[in-house]
Amino acid sequence: MNKSELVVMAAGMGSRFGGLKQITPVGPNGEIIVDYSINDAVKAGFSKSIFIIKKEIEKDFREAVGKRIEKIMDVDYAFQEIDKVPGNFQIPQDRTKPWGTAHAILCAKDVVCAPFAVINADDFYGQSSFKIINDFITNQNEMCMVGYRLGNTLTDNGSVSRGVCDVENGYLKSVTEHTSLDKNTSISLDTTVSMNMWGFNLSIFDEIEAEFTPFLKSMANPLKSEFFLPSVVDKMIKEKGANVRVLNTEEKWYGVTYKQDVEPVQAAILSFIKQGIYKG
Repeated sequence: MNKSELVVMAAGMGSRFGGLKQITPVGPNGEIIVDYSINDAVKAGFSKSIFIIKKEIEKDFREAVGKRIEKIMDVDYAFQEIDKVPGNFQIPQDRTKPWGTAHAILCAKDVVCAPFAVINADDFYGQSSFKIINDFITNQNEMCMVGYRLGNTLTDNGSVSRGVCDVENGYLKSVTEHTSLDKNTSISLDTTVSMNMWGFNLSIFDEIEAEFTPFLKSMANPLKSEFFLPSVVDKMIKEKGANVRVLNTEEKWYGVTYKQDVEPVQAAILSFIKQGIYKG
């Protein structure tokens, strides 16, 4: 099998959890969600992981996460910083947040060397999802996305943001971000949604780079607007006829969006351990 890499978007971990030492453990030995993602990626055949983080949390991240991952997989790092922008762009004085998921991927351009998958650090994707995306990116020269059933990605404890997908003959036609979905939504729970699990080859970096400057020039809110990866892909489909294969999965998403989500995620992990999927 050809080599493949896993790009893990983790730049927001420190701010969301109030410091890396407070990342919510979901496993019996203090494991966090990304530990299980890396375990699944290794089993699926990925050869390397690249963590996109903020430079300011590098030391804590290496101690809290990186050292464990290095025992089972090659690890590299890329840094998403607010000043990683084209040289003639003046950063708004009060801007504090990075520029979004597409910018995060662009920051990894110099360290990614093979076809790669993208995931969020704090989402649990399920073992089979890693296998289907790795099989695809190592054998096909198309972009792809793992598509989840909306009903498998909701929490009982509030609303979530999801990319709602229009799929035709196995290919993505459009993806529209919905920022407030819950189990009472009017959208069918069988609808395909994106959980930011994408597969790309190296050409995606040029596409993102080409769109970044226009985004900076036209953003509606200079302090909060974000350059989203699904938006770049959506534009590639609509304006350039890009093909994005949708790889459907029946895996259930788990994540800690709300404090009340912790116990259900811990229970799910314990169930997987009892089934022999993970070691206890």
